Amino acid sequence: MIKILFVCHGNICRSPMAEFIMKDLAKKAGLEDQLQIASAATSTEEIGNPVYPPARRKLQELGIDCAGKTARRLTAEDYGRCDLLIGMDQANLRNMRRICGGDPEGKVHLLMEFAGRPQQEVADPWYTGDFDRACGDILTGCQALLEEIRQHRGELRR
Repeated sequence: MIKILFVCHGNICRSPMAEFIMKDLAKKAGLEDQLQIASAATSTEEIGNPVYPPARRKLQELGIDCAGKTARRLTAEDYGRCDLLIGMDQANLRNMRRICGGDPEGKVHLLMEFAGRPQQEVADPWYTGDFDRACGDILTGCQALLEEIRQHRGELRR
């Protein structure tokens, strides 16, 4: 079982979109029983809140349901439990490393790294209002991540 945790600032837009897009891709690829996928926030301000309505609508457009998802915060224990911790932007990565006490095992990554764009961030649609672009980038990143997992499954397992 490969355990993936997507992380953004509030866990109401980008990381839940990544969580549910990745779950959908894994299901369609027949890999849902080999992956455990979740999401979390680096901040506390949205804890307990549902997925932000425009993000929920983007998922619905893709035929993906995220009902019941509420924001939770990343913990230091998540680092030990997960194989990959994937942030959306550089601020997420800094906060993830701070919360987790560093990244001694090299588990922390930027989503777009998997799409061959190691410097590209997924812009926060909370501020940009561009949920189409965020969703498109997340889909591209998740598709590339799934391909990476298919090719290197054994190396990612604990």
